[in-house]
Amino acid sequence: MATENKNLSVYDKATVPDAGNFRFGIVVAEWNEKITEGLYQGALEALLDCGAVEENIVRWNVPGSFELTFGCKKMISSEKVDAIIAIGSVIQGETKHFDFVCSAAAQGIKDLNVNTDTPVIFCVLTDNTLQQALDRSGGKHGNKGTEAAIAAIKMAALGT
Repeated sequence: MATENKNLSVYDKATVPDAGNFRFGIVVAEWNEKITEGLYQGALEALLDCGAVEENIVRWNVPGSFELTFGCKKMISSEKVDAIIAIGSVIQGETKHFDFVCSAAAQGIKDLNVNTDTPVIFCVLTDNTLQQALDRSGGKHGNKGTEAAIAAIKMAALGT
């Protein structure tokens, strides 16, 4: 696993722009809620730690990771946000459904980044097991939500 030797929650605050002047969107999939809530908490805490104002953080929920693209697209068109974090979790099952959902989510978020001026950060865990997802959403490998929040801040600053 790529995160085996990295803690996803570690960042050098001195290298992160002040988030106080930005407005952030977070679109959270409800499927695998234990995982996505952990990711959301990691993202929220990092944004606030880097100066974001709580009133400038908008959260929307969608049913699952497949729906993240539409949720982000609607948020781009209706909210004035400087960056969006798309949070989801897809865990390998016994069918090909995993492959289709992972591919659709990644391609959809990529398309939003190509076709809009609002950066959308991919914070979708695509793990083989529930334990891997737990380890990356606040467990032994830290929190991918934290890493995504730092990316969102840096991309919001890039857009100014």
